[in-house]
Amino acid sequence: MKNQIKYYIGILSLFLIISLNGCYDLDLYPHDKLSEGTFWKTREHADQAMAGVYSMLRNDNVFGTVFGLDCLTDIGTGYDAPGYVDMARGTYTATTGQVVNKWSSLYEGIARANLVIQNIGNVSEKEMSQETKNQYIAEAKFLRALFYFQLLDFYGAVPLYDEKVVVAKEFNTMMEPRSTPDQVRSFILADLDAAIASLPQEGDYAAAYYGRATKGAAQALKGKVLLFNKQYSEASKLFEDVISSKKYALYPSYENLFKPGGDASNEMVFAIQNIGGVGKNYGMPMTFYMGTRSSFGSCWDNVTVATDFVDSYEYKDGRPFNWEDWIPGFTTDDAIKDATFRATLTSDLTKVAKYPDAKDLLLEMYDQRDPRMQQSLILPYTWYKGWVSNAPKDCEYVIAKGVNEKNGFIRVNNNWDIYLWRKFVAEYNMNGAITDRAHTPINFPLIRYADVLLMLAECYNEMERQDDAVSLINQVRARVNMPGINSGPSWLEASTKEEVFERIKHERAVELAAEGHRFSDLKRWGLLETLNGKVEKGFTGKAYYTRVVRTRDYLWPVPQQEIDMNKNLLPQNPGWE
Repeated sequence: MKNQIKYYIGILSLFLIISLNGCYDLDLYPHDKLSEGTFWKTREHADQAMAGVYSMLRNDNVFGTVFGLDCLTDIGTGYDAPGYVDMARGTYTATTGQVVNKWSSLYEGIARANLVIQNIGNVSEKEMSQETKNQYIAEAKFLRALFYFQLLDFYGAVPLYDEKVVVAKEFNTMMEPRSTPDQVRSFILADLDAAIASLPQEGDYAAAYYGRATKGAAQALKGKVLLFNKQYSEASKLFEDVISSKKYALYPSYENLFKPGGDASNEMVFAIQNIGGVGKNYGMPMTFYMGTRSSFGSCWDNVTVATDFVDSYEYKDGRPFNWEDWIPGFTTDDAIKDATFRATLTSDLTKVAKYPDAKDLLLEMYDQRDPRMQQSLILPYTWYKGWVSNAPKDCEYVIAKGVNEKNGFIRVNNNWDIYLWRKFVAEYNMNGAITDRAHTPINFPLIRYADVLLMLAECYNEMERQDDAVSLINQVRARVNMPGINSGPSWLEASTKEEVFERIKHERAVELAAEGHRFSDLKRWGLLETLNGKVEKGFTGKAYYTRVVRTRDYLWPVPQQEIDMNKNLLPQNPGWE
């Protein structure tokens, strides 16, 4: 248990926690003047402590690398820790770092939220009204619910520690057993009810506090918790409340939604606030782990895109894509695949000596597909706004031996012939906004309006309201000018519950790609094991690894070091005994 809540006992602990800056510009109180008698006295102190809770959202083991979870699904592939390699290959255990660190980091976030709830009342009424204090408590409860929901999703039954626990006094006796999943869920829902009652609506915060939790965010999260528990009717009412508030809308441009401007639009129901610039590196490592050697800072592309997923993007008219429409024999002959993409460089490796014969055909084919494909991905023989040798450089994704970013090519680690992410990856140096490859200053959505529409569509489908479900799916498709389901051609027909579910499953994949939702989706749908034995290949047909998925993977094991310190955490999750 001691490792669950990682902070020092006593008032020194509090000061270390709040010194971890959140997404706001905070002038921290001088450390040599902080004491038990001087802190929790002013609005500034409260803001510093609250920022410490929000800052946990960016922790790599909380949501900081959540985009990498797509590598555990049909959407992504990857390598090393950012690509969740141990989980994808089935080699992880109860001592694996990501298993251990996710548990401890989430409990650290819970501890920080509890500190705010415990101490906000000590701030004088002159500094903060009771209404404002209630709002701060509601924010802390929203974040605590979010952290516990992650614990529930990944570990199932977990110990519950609320604000009644004072760590400085009870550190050595915090040995609670695991509460049941139903008990944990009830705790989460109670926190969200409290948050809904006291949080302001979207747009009611002062500009300096943009990005903090709102009533709509709490309603959407509560709906998601209920949806995951298959309480479809109850969940639908929450999603309907979010929609009827008229505080949110689909941003007109899908492409620009994940760039500065769109990332602060009213499609973002709740997003992690990421900023950049000299002395302000408070971002997430999307560019670092999703970008390539031609991205700012020379990056690692640990998180890439599954070939089969790219092939799932429909034609613009909604038909399923088929390589045979373009290159006969492509689907059965790896030699044809390789020839389709392979180029040759000049002897000095600085230019393309010969493009593949199919280059123009490929570019035409891309233009005939769902626009989200080109907007989300870097495809062979398309261009990317790179940053090389501390200067902007337009780089082409050429598939050939010897490519190097200094010569204007995209270079991929491991020599994989793989599709790459464009979504969330910095272009050029973002006009000076990005100064550290590990801190991309693009706000990262945890819940956005399109997700709410698709979650409500899922509820309606389960409630036998297929027409209403289709209407919501079509709202999401209309943004990118994709034809509506049931709008005429036979390939767009979907009337049964099973057919509409397949449409929801597809739309969630292409709409929410790289946002980290798919792993939880496949688990709650009972589809995770369908990936077992799947060989992940590049677009030229090369095999890179085989997935290993077992029943036990629906829950990660409780970290062994936690069990060693607290035997009340037994029994271990099924399959991990």
